[in-house]
Amino acid sequence: MFKIIILIVILIIITVFIVCWHFSNIIIHPKVAKYNYTYNCGVENGEIQIKKFIDLEKLDVYIESQYGYKIHGLFFPNYNSKKAIILCHGITWSLYGSVKYMNMFINRGFSVFMYDHRNHGLSGGLDTSYGYYEKFDLKKCTDWLFNKLGKNIIVGLHGESMGAGIALQNIAIDNRIKFCIEDCGYSDAQDLFQHRLEKDYNIKKLPLVKLSGIVIKIRIGWKFKDVSPITTLPKVNIPILFIHGANDDYVPTFMCLKMYSVKNGYKDIYIAPNAGHAQSYLENKDEYEKRVDCFLKAINII
Repeated sequence: MFKIIILIVILIIITVFIVCWHFSNIIIHPKVAKYNYTYNCGVENGEIQIKKFIDLEKLDVYIESQYGYKIHGLFFPNYNSKKAIILCHGITWSLYGSVKYMNMFINRGFSVFMYDHRNHGLSGGLDTSYGYYEKFDLKKCTDWLFNKLGKNIIVGLHGESMGAGIALQNIAIDNRIKFCIEDCGYSDAQDLFQHRLEKDYNIKKLPLVKLSGIVIKIRIGWKFKDVSPITTLPKVNIPILFIHGANDDYVPTFMCLKMYSVKNGYKDIYIAPNAGHAQSYLENKDEYEKRVDCFLKAINII
């Protein structure tokens, strides 16, 4: 009888480990779209106008990550403007997901830098860490801009979804950034994955997320609580514009409201009506640009 109990316990442990390994794989190895596919989708959706995009002066760049791979980016100098914005795309996509925001900043006198996160697009890297490692890649991109344009430039960030999560973590480690616009970012990775587990798999009471976090820590060196913008935001003093779709249930809107509530210093918020995840701009273009315009004017950037 005792041997049977031990065997059952061992089988349960093995089963739990296999399930957690599988769930950790889903998290750190998301199904990333092919680079050319993201471009073609952008064209089909009207987010990329081929001739206008091709005719823009641009540099195709590769930057060394501190983790041993290349970070791929595109730089649009905009007459060598000393104001620059770095655009950070969302998960599973590429820098082409940022093109829809580009003209908004070019028309306001910004140079634009957009890039592929690790394990996305043409950048290297074998896994995704939701900002834990990516925030340092973003810092390398900022280094590149300062080397290219000079030490007296103004650099801001705009991030969408995971890109927003990365941007929010980056501003906690890089005081050169002058402002941040975060669109549908997450407040805490563990809370986000718990939310997704409940929505996607209807699993509510099992401690699968915490156990999977332990597996990820063992596998690639970070844990979910290391990816928690809401814990660092109270110490961040730069101006932030928080944007979120009112109907977003992928990264729930309450995460934006919670982050806004803990942010000290200058801040603004726009909850876009009728917008799901990463749809705030597409559903409300005029109002979105108006809110960005007011924000940039309020902080004396334009």
